[in-house]
Amino acid sequence: MNPADFQLDPVLKRLFGGVLVLLVVASGVGAVLSRRARTDAARAGMRNFNDRTRAWWVMAGVFALALVVGRTGTVVLFGLLSFLALREFVTLTPTRRGDHRTLFWAFFVAVPLQYWFVWKQWYGMFVILIPVYAFLFVPLRSALAGDCRGFLERTAKIQWALMVCVYCVSHAPMLLALDIPGYHGSRMALPLFLVLVVQLSDVFQYAWGKTLGRHRMVPDVSPNKTWEGFVGGILTATAVGTALWWATPFNPWQAALVSLLVCLMGFAGGLVMSAIKRDRGVKDYGALIEGHGGVMDRIDSICFAAPVFFHVIRFFWT
Repeated sequence: MNPADFQLDPVLKRLFGGVLVLLVVASGVGAVLSRRARTDAARAGMRNFNDRTRAWWVMAGVFALALVVGRTGTVVLFGLLSFLALREFVTLTPTRRGDHRTLFWAFFVAVPLQYWFVWKQWYGMFVILIPVYAFLFVPLRSALAGDCRGFLERTAKIQWALMVCVYCVSHAPMLLALDIPGYHGSRMALPLFLVLVVQLSDVFQYAWGKTLGRHRMVPDVSPNKTWEGFVGGILTATAVGTALWWATPFNPWQAALVSLLVCLMGFAGGLVMSAIKRDRGVKDYGALIEGHGGVMDRIDSICFAAPVFFHVIRFFWT
């Protein structure tokens, strides 16, 4: 797909038009409520909301640019996200000097190779490179360094980081390789649909939790997650996904089920990544994105949702 194709694609134009409307509305609401805030708590809450909205403008622009460039831009974007997320994860769960060469292979061999297979749409290697070959190579390379202290914990960290930050995330651009019979929409719409529904689920859970949240779910893992926010956010995002069925190979009831599934998996990913942060005693994985923490803080839900979304489509629709 080239820029001219994007201009002519009505599905992508309508999807991005909807995103633009949401961002404009969110910016307007934030501006109005900020002026009306009277207490310190209310002003702090609105600053957080406005920081998040500004960050979403930037992220939406980056994602739009990647889709305009086409498959190559999308693969490069997710490859960069994986690289940055892996860096944040490894920094948060430090290893030892004996793992430095192993990490070199992880960053500069495993990540580029995985996304090269995605770009080549080579499913056979894409699906086994990290869970098989990297899984076996990482402990071997660390063992050759001769450092046995905390060996199992160190190698497990690197293996898990590769699985979550690289392997799982790479399923999002791999959606472009799926050949779905009878589906005449843009393949670019599938990763956009996934990201939109999962990220809106996060946003709606935050909004419902702030307005109606009373009963905490797992306070020791994520103090701000409430049952009201969970139910309200999941149902609202599922409704949005259902309304977007026209951009997908799904009919409305299939879109509802798939949206519900990816929202639940997105919640699971966010919860697991929060548990890791609590274990390490930090609030965010990084500070790259103002109002949103690090890259991993933004794609934690995609880590769990993307592989499930990909394989459900591949199994039932191809």
